[in-house]
Amino acid sequence: MEENTKDIRNWLKLVRSQGVGARIFIRLLKHFGSVDAILGASAYALAKVNGIGSVTAEQICRSRDSFDADKEIELAERLGVWIINFEDERYPAALKKIYDPPPVLYIKGTVVKSDSLAVAIVGSRRCSHYGSEQASRFAHLLAGAGFTIVSGMARGIDSAAHSGALSAGGRTIAVQGCGLAKIFPPENKQLFEKISQSGACISELPLEYEPLAENFPSRNRIIAGLCLATIVIEAMGRSGALITAKAALENSREVMAVPGRVDSPLSRGPHSLIKQGAKLVESVEDVIETLEFLQKDFAEFVSQSAEQSVKNAQMPLFNVSQLNLTEIEKKIFDCLDGEPVHIEEIISITGLAAGKVNASVVSLRLKGIVKQLPGNFFTRK
Repeated sequence: MEENTKDIRNWLKLVRSQGVGARIFIRLLKHFGSVDAILGASAYALAKVNGIGSVTAEQICRSRDSFDADKEIELAERLGVWIINFEDERYPAALKKIYDPPPVLYIKGTVVKSDSLAVAIVGSRRCSHYGSEQASRFAHLLAGAGFTIVSGMARGIDSAAHSGALSAGGRTIAVQGCGLAKIFPPENKQLFEKISQSGACISELPLEYEPLAENFPSRNRIIAGLCLATIVIEAMGRSGALITAKAALENSREVMAVPGRVDSPLSRGPHSLIKQGAKLVESVEDVIETLEFLQKDFAEFVSQSAEQSVKNAQMPLFNVSQLNLTEIEKKIFDCLDGEPVHIEEIISITGLAAGKVNASVVSLRLKGIVKQLPGNFFTRK
C-alpha cells in the first residue's frame, strides 16, 4: 500500500465539515493558501470569501473538528486503502483539470501515469445481452491496446466493462458511489478485489459511507474526469450514464455512443447523445479515429506544467517508449519504417498468421504509433 498524503488529517477534517463541497473547498484553498490557514480562520474571515457567506461560515466553524480523521486513517490502513489530497503529485492529472475536482481521494490499488490514457465505458444496470457483449468487447480491445478502462462497478454495463478489461490483462479503475469499506453491489466483492489488483478502486467518500442515491451523480463526474473520452452503451432517457456523458462534455472531453435497436428503451440515451453530436461508434476502428484525433490536444491539456519545457508539452500522448508492446506488436512495429508497407508484406516479413497481424495492427493504431494508409498500407507515425 502506498503512503497517505503527509497532511491528510487536516484535509479530511475540512472536507468533512458541513457546507464544504468540492467547489467551496477549492475556493477556500485559493483564498487562504493552505488547509491549516482555513481551519484556523474565524467565521468572519471565512464569510469574506466569495460565495461563502455568514451562514456557511458558521457551519464550517461549528463542524470542522467533528470528523474523526485519526479513526478514518487507522481504518484505511487496515483496509489497505491510501488517501491523497489534491496537491499530491500522485493525484491524477486529468481529474485535477475538471471544474470541481475531489479535494481528497481514497484509493485501493495503484494509480500510474499510464492511467492518463483512460476511456470510460458506462451504461445501464439492466442492460441487454447485446449491451453487455459490446461493453466487454470494447473494454477488452481497448485495455489490450494499453488503455485504462474506467467505470462505476455497477451491475450491467459497468461490470461487463471492468471484466472485459481484466480478461485482456489490462488496467481498469472503478469509481464507487460509496466508501471503500463498502462494496456495491455486494455481489461484486470478487470483482472489487480483482480490480484493486489490476488497477484501482477509488472514492471521494468516507470509508464507511453507504451507497446512497445522492452520491452517484457526484461519482459520475470523477469517472468522466479521469478519462479523455466516455463511451455510452445502452442507457434510458434519464440515467447516470447520461450524467457521466454530460460531465465529460462540460469538461471538454469526448463523448461516444454505441447505437442500439430503435425499438429498445435502452437505446434512447445513446441515440439522444448521437443526435446531439456524440461520435457514433460501431467498432474499435471508430474509437481509434476519435482517439487519434484527440491525442495531441489531450496530451498538452493534461501534461503541461510549469516545470515542463515546450518540447515536452508537445510530445505525443502515446509515446512508444512508455507503452507495453507484446512480442507480436514489437515484431510488426520493427518491420515498419519510413515507407508504407502492405498488410500482406507484413504477414510475409513477420511470418505471423494473418489474424494475429490484423489484430495487432489494430492495437498499434490504438496506441497511436502506427497509421493506416489507403490500400491497406501501414507506416509508423
